Amino acid sequence: MTGLTLAATATTSWPPYSPTSAPMFQLSSDSQIAFYLAETIGLSNWGGANTGEVLRIATRVVPNDFESVYEAYYYMAEQLFSVAESVDTTKDPVSAREAYYHAATYYRGADFFLHGNQSDPRLDSLWDQQLDSFNKANALLDIPGERFTVKAHSEAVGDYEAIGIFYAAYPDNCRGARPTIMVGGGYDSSQEESYHSTCAQLLSRGVNCVTYEGPGQPTVRRHQNIGFVADWWSAATPVVDYLSTRHDVDMSKLALNGLSFGGILAPIAASRDPRYSAVIAIDGFHSAQDAFGQQFPAELIHLFNTNASAFDDAMNSIVANSTYPSSLRWVIGYGLWAFDTKSPFDWFTRLGEIVMSPEVVRNLHMPVFVAKGQDDLSTLDQPEIAYKMLTTGRDNGKALTYWHEFNTSTGAGEHCSLGAESQLWQVTMEWLSDVWGGLSYADDKPAHHGQGRE
Repeated sequence: MTGLTLAATATTSWPPYSPTSAPMFQLSSDSQIAFYLAETIGLSNWGGANTGEVLRIATRVVPNDFESVYEAYYYMAEQLFSVAESVDTTKDPVSAREAYYHAATYYRGADFFLHGNQSDPRLDSLWDQQLDSFNKANALLDIPGERFTVKAHSEAVGDYEAIGIFYAAYPDNCRGARPTIMVGGGYDSSQEESYHSTCAQLLSRGVNCVTYEGPGQPTVRRHQNIGFVADWWSAATPVVDYLSTRHDVDMSKLALNGLSFGGILAPIAASRDPRYSAVIAIDGFHSAQDAFGQQFPAELIHLFNTNASAFDDAMNSIVANSTYPSSLRWVIGYGLWAFDTKSPFDWFTRLGEIVMSPEVVRNLHMPVFVAKGQDDLSTLDQPEIAYKMLTTGRDNGKALTYWHEFNTSTGAGEHCSLGAESQLWQVTMEWLSDVWGGLSYADDKPAHHGQGRE
């Protein structure tokens, strides 16, 4: 998930700190850091953090100082991991699991703003620590998630492996084939984070949840050194092939979910695979390049269109200069890392190749749910553009496309309804229940997974 609130100009001036004027209370005067703190505290709803821990982290974070973010999150991660390791899991597995999950979240937070220096050795070591902590927590679930890898091939990067985690709503051989949702992250989110923000919600409703990552996403990018690709179906389709071999997946009720940048990736993948019965695009884009470009300083876009070398120099100087707004520095620095390139021109060019094109839209023959947070400043009017394309650019588009805007007044108006995911999934699952002809909640009580659920 990404909170891209880019400054209109690349200067040290930005609107005065006004924590109560934003869609949700801001924990920092730095809008980018405030968004990430809000994203972290939102994971408290389903076992990924504790509010007190995150509020303490916030006291140690300095606006526009990425190292302070690392230090604050890393300190908390180490403390919680130590707590988890001290617990006798034969006596209290719940406490150990919770502390491991919290530590994993904070290791990811320590990593989040470091990508402007691609050679920083902490990028790999922190990720190894978060994977270790997450895996130890996962092993203590009543029904642990199953990690898997699948062989994949992209025209851009050749052979690679997509990865995923399958979370079963019920124990093996308990309820037979179940409705299943594939959950794809976006520009920066990891599949481990998706367990707390999405999967726990789905499992509580008796729906299997499958997270997956492809090129450019955190673990695949680190372990295989490949960046984002335009042929995203190359990552998603092998996962569907894998799911089709499982007895506990009802392939007639398989949906593909994408949040933020994943709201482009999901339609792209589904346009090449008719096995999805529904697609969900939450605060997605028609074109992330267009959305970013509208929020970049005008002189940068002029350079992109006229002088690639000067564009590279200007963008690299922004990443290296802490007087520029965090939002601008982060989106460039992280993008270079995620696309596995040192050239901002190459990054921004390739970003423009990942688009919900008319061809993609024409090939989407299944129902599509498009949603937006009322005051999401990251995507601007991109969800509306996607919705219009989906209603007018394909056969029976109006009947096959559903639109919903989540309200700021009820706390769900941020990007991807951050911190109010229960509202997001209440609306989404009601729609999916109609698409699927019901979910039989009354008859099918999900197994207890141990994350805020009965």
